[in-house]
Amino acid sequence: MFTVIGLMLGGMAIGFLLRRQNFSWINKVITSLIWILLFLLGVEVGGNRQIVEGLATLGVEAFSITLACVLGSCIFAWGLWYLLYKRKGGKAS
Repeated sequence: MFTVIGLMLGGMAIGFLLRRQNFSWINKVITSLIWILLFLLGVEVGGNRQIVEGLATLGVEAFSITLACVLGSCIFAWGLWYLLYKRKGGKAS
């Protein structure tokens, strides 16, 4: 854990020191690395027998949690909108 935190802080320090440099190519590198990490995660999950056997159960649970989160976010966003705009007679623009 200290290694991860140390790498993150080291990257932040280097980024702070080099903040005036133009790194327009870095977004492509980061995107490529994220794709590689996602692929490797898929390989790891596919190679784990317990996860593959329990995929149906995990899928239902993941869908339920996702649905609950989306519905909760929509309800609270609507409530906040109502509280800020409708109650005061203002218009949402």
